[in-house]
Amino acid sequence: MIKQLTWTGFFLRFLFAMLVVFVSYNPEGYSYYHWALENFFPLDPLKIIAGILLAIGWVIFIRATLRSLGGIGLLLVSSLCVAILWFLVDAGLKSEDSIRFYAYAGLIIMTLILAIGMSWSHIRRRLSGQYDTDDVDEND
Repeated sequence: MIKQLTWTGFFLRFLFAMLVVFVSYNPEGYSYYHWALENFFPLDPLKIIAGILLAIGWVIFIRATLRSLGGIGLLLVSSLCVAILWFLVDAGLKSEDSIRFYAYAGLIIMTLILAIGMSWSHIRRRLSGQYDTDDVDEND
């Protein structure tokens, strides 16, 4: 039986996406990028393990997002997020020249896109009643 998407389920997907995005890079300097890539040498097994785990997280989220949303859906969700950001700046909620604001906005937009992508199949099923299936190769 396929479980229904709940707000808790979406929030958990959002938190895991945020973890992958913000652990990879954030403007505060506490990220994999700052720890491992700016200080690449000496090579350390812990840096390699952490990098592989982050890559696994990114692959899971990106594959699920691309399969669920598709190219057009990804473009639409991205456009909506950017338009909302533009609206907030236009409404005067944040200065246009704040680099830190745009860094965080970009990271949050990536988090939202990944969380929506991970949840979209559930949302579409709830709205339309249609189920998604993966292509399965049958043994001949």
